[in-house]
Amino acid sequence: MARDDAGAAGTIVMSFVLGAITGAAVALLMAPATGEEMRRKLGDKAREGRERAGDAARQGREFVNRQRDTFSSAVERGREAYNQARGGAGTPPPESGESL
Repeated sequence: MARDDAGAAGTIVMSFVLGAITGAAVALLMAPATGEEMRRKLGDKAREGRERAGDAARQGREFVNRQRDTFSSAVERGREAYNQARGGAGTPPPESGESL
């Protein structure tokens, strides 16, 4: 008995091609958005993320500036208190290497 494998191979190839075409058709029909719409959405999200990052950076800079101002004020008040305690209000501390 001779086997005819050529017909079986053709059937397998035809099944593969039909499956690929069917899969592509289903993917196109079930896709939530077109490529152009998806690129637009991604661009919008990227811009929104950039704006949020910019806002966060601005708020961070403002916070650092406020803290620096607060620290500077505290240091200045500390110097004034030190000078008053030494009895020389308004004169700078001696530069002889003494530490606070």
